[in-house]
Amino acid sequence: MALERDIRVVNIKKKGELIHELHSYKVIAEMNDYYFKLVKAQREFVWHRHPETDEVFVCIEGEFSLEFRTRTLHIREGEMVVVPKDVEHRPVCPEVCCIMLIEPKDTINTGTAGGTQTDTSLEWI
Repeated sequence: MALERDIRVVNIKKKGELIHELHSYKVIAEMNDYYFKLVKAQREFVWHRHPETDEVFVCIEGEFSLEFRTRTLHIREGEMVVVPKDVEHRPVCPEVCCIMLIEPKDTINTGTAGGTQTDTSLEWI
């Protein structure tokens, strides 16, 4: 059982400042069976889907695009989008940006696509 003394304020911007490497997912909090993860990215990600879960993207710093097969959304700092489960998508980050993802703990970043962009070594910061 969690204790009241274990409750902490998490400053998302300051956590983002601790990340110095690109494309390495960092866990900043957990709730039930969900992780709140931060990643700094500058790349075109692989097309993928998550058949078992929705996925939340929150733009913390910068901006990025979220491509779908029929349209593209442009997400700017302070904006978020929920991608429903099993919808194919790929984030595209032409410039360095910081993104928070909220998803079940066992969610693999590349979904069913796999490949070299898969990151399974999550670190807490």
